[in-house]
Amino acid sequence: MDKPKKVKSAFLLFGALLIDATALFVFGWLAEEMLEGDTQQFDAVVRTAVHQLATPGLTRLMEVFSFFGSAAAVTAMCLGAICVSLYHRRAQTAAMLAIMMLGVAALDVALKLAFHRPRPIAFFGSTPSTYSFPSGHALGSFCFYGMLAGILAARARGRGAKFGIWMAAALLVGMIGFSRIYLGVHYPSDVIAGYCAAVVWAGAVGLLERTLRTGRGKGPSSYPRAVAEGRDLSDFQANE
Repeated sequence: MDKPKKVKSAFLLFGALLIDATALFVFGWLAEEMLEGDTQQFDAVVRTAVHQLATPGLTRLMEVFSFFGSAAAVTAMCLGAICVSLYHRRAQTAAMLAIMMLGVAALDVALKLAFHRPRPIAFFGSTPSTYSFPSGHALGSFCFYGMLAGILAARARGRGAKFGIWMAAALLVGMIGFSRIYLGVHYPSDVIAGYCAAVVWAGAVGLLERTLRTGRGKGPSSYPRAVAEGRDLSDFQANE
């Protein structure tokens, strides 16, 4: 690898690690504040402000967004994406999807049990029986739709198409988090913590993939770099 590419790779890695470290710090800070009860005022103010926006039509729309972030919907779409990847002989992509989402499931359960935060009383519908911190919808949707956007953007032609895919994913993930606050089934701090946990986990998966590639002598290419350069994950597999 020539020097410019090495510099670019090192810069991307440093940026990814910096983002992960920041997300981990924010998650830890939120968790501590939540356990001490210092997020109550923030959560109450935001919940009240969001609830004042409520209308029957908006409620139905938020229920749709919430569904797209549910475990059932994300799991079904993930399995579909894995099957499509295997059909097109993109085992690397399928493996990364499986690792990402299995980790999401384990992380969601572990964190909820670790913090034991009771749910707020829902504004609409029934209150879920699981714990509240962090939001599993925020965690799962960020990881799945973010990775799916990376895969689709890698195959899209033109900067405009790539940008559109990333913006659509960001909007969907953001609306899923907002819907959980709107419906009243999560505190705002739960949603923020879910996004932070997702950033850390996605970064860890990317770092693992990079380490495995480097250890097998395939060079420093990694999932985050492939996405940043607009490449398909199967590019790595084709070089093996």
